[in-house]
Amino acid sequence: MDETTKDKVEYIIAFISDFAKTHSLSTMQAYRYLERFKGLEFIDKFYGVLHTFSFEDAIDDLTAYCHRKGGALV
Repeated sequence: MDETTKDKVEYIIAFISDFAKTHSLSTMQAYRYLERFKGLEFIDKFYGVLHTFSFEDAIDDLTAYCHRKGGALV
């Protein structure tokens, strides 16, 4: 695995963990929620920008995005 891919994977794992903590979910619940409401696609597509934001700001943006896709978390 090249260094860029490794960095991206580590970021996504940390992001899911922080998303779970922010919304009082288990890591698995957070993963399933993000998968269902296209949050993982969002993270993958916009990784180049997201990783420059604080996790707090990125989680707020992703929460709003998932909400627009039908998610119940606000």
